[in-house]
Parts: sequence; C-alpha cells; structure tokens
Amino acid sequence: MPVTVKVITDGPLMVKGECEVQDGQGNAIPGKGGDSDTIFLCRCGSSANKPYCDGTHKKVAFKG
Repeated sequence: MPVTVKVITDGPLMVKGECEVQDGQGNAIPGKGGDSDTIFLCRCGSSANKPYCDGTHKKVAFKG
C-alpha cells in the first residue's frame, strides 16, 4: 500500500499507509491509537503528544 500524506487545512498532516515515525536517533516512536495505518502529525508545534497531533491546533487557532 502506498503512503499518502495529506495536509489538513489549519490542522495536522494525515499520513495513510504503512510507515514508521523515528526520533532523531533513529528509534521508532510508537503510534497513538486509532487506525494503525493512519496517523496525524502535529504542524502547529503545540501538541503535548509531539510528533503526533492532539487537537491543540484548534485551541491555538493554528492557520496553515
């Protein structure tokens, strides 16, 4: 299955497909629940679950 990355207006990046998120040292970062083939990555920089989105973009009125 190919990986698709979609920019959600004023929200996170939605990544669909099998992928692994790694930290700066190359260690896998566990996914955060939900559909194992879909993750949401923070773009606003305010998430308490970085690199994953926790919905904080709505509270900080992120535009992008």
